[in-house]
Amino acid sequence: MDHFILYGSPISYFTGKVRAYLDWKRVAYREVLSSAEVYRDVILPKVGFPVIPVLETGRGEVLQDSTDIIETLEQHIGGPSITPAGGVQRLAATLLELYGDEWLVIPAMHYRWHHNRDWALRAFGELNAPGATPDEQWAIGSKRAGPFAQAAVLLGASTPEMQAAIERSYEALLAELDAHFQAVPYALGSRPSMADFGLYGPLYAHQYRDPASGALMRRAAPNVVRWVQRLESQTTPLGGDFLPHDEVPASLDPVFRRQMREQLPVLADSVARLRDWLAAHPAEPVPRAIGKHGFLLEGFEGERIIRPYSLWMLQRARDVYRSLEGADRERADAWLDRVGGQGFRLLPDGPRLRRSGLSVAEDR
Repeated sequence: MDHFILYGSPISYFTGKVRAYLDWKRVAYREVLSSAEVYRDVILPKVGFPVIPVLETGRGEVLQDSTDIIETLEQHIGGPSITPAGGVQRLAATLLELYGDEWLVIPAMHYRWHHNRDWALRAFGELNAPGATPDEQWAIGSKRAGPFAQAAVLLGASTPEMQAAIERSYEALLAELDAHFQAVPYALGSRPSMADFGLYGPLYAHQYRDPASGALMRRAAPNVVRWVQRLESQTTPLGGDFLPHDEVPASLDPVFRRQMREQLPVLADSVARLRDWLAAHPAEPVPRAIGKHGFLLEGFEGERIIRPYSLWMLQRARDVYRSLEGADRERADAWLDRVGGQGFRLLPDGPRLRRSGLSVAEDR
């Protein structure tokens, strides 16, 4: 694979994840901004639906979905692997990717659309019409950004109480990550893993780059800022090691406890809701959302859409866990118990899913 083209945007959550991986692995690529013309002339004809990032190879192959892009490249290019050999570290990395991709989207969307809205509208206008005047870009951005702006509400930031809860949770997470990155350069050692790239998507594209969010991060979490900059820089050394003895650093325990406390109940309920939906809609394609459910955050109850795609990401983590045997399983269980992950350990697996475009389908 060579002569890659990355179709994406600086303001895109998942483009940031893929770009950081490509840069760290020293992959030669050219980035093309996803303007309205690029969507019309390239992305829709090649992919079939409007989405970024999209990676095109010199042989005309098209890859879409950040996880699929990175996993495919890992199989075809050399250099240090981002997948730890140890089973417990591999599970931890997959769980943190799940957390970054599917849970940190809540504060990412909330801060962008409730604290950085004017900046974001201009950025969307500049992206879609780079040659337009500032007033034209504002109007275009206001129109194009509508579905993205609504995402904050759909994901749970729908009331002042829930917005305040999201901010308390996120700012506490920043403090937890800041303490970790003061001690360890990346999530699991001196080499980035999929955990880092999963966390980088929201923490770079929305929270570091957006002005109000970036000011908060620089003030409250300077070690997180330095971690972002290590991954952002193309001069970051290609190498490093994961911690020895399959160790997951204790400095990450508060982050995993937060994930198990906040995200896991939502995933468990989503499994049950999807099972019920499939029973009521046999042979129908699974939509991107299957209704809404309640969730708890910082003592407040909100409502959010149920996203089956999150369960495909959960399935990947469950696959890693179920693959562990003997001493590896014992160590994984002990680690999960340490971080409040008994619910994950005992979670009944839901219907088997495969990714299908922007959504998922039951793997019959």
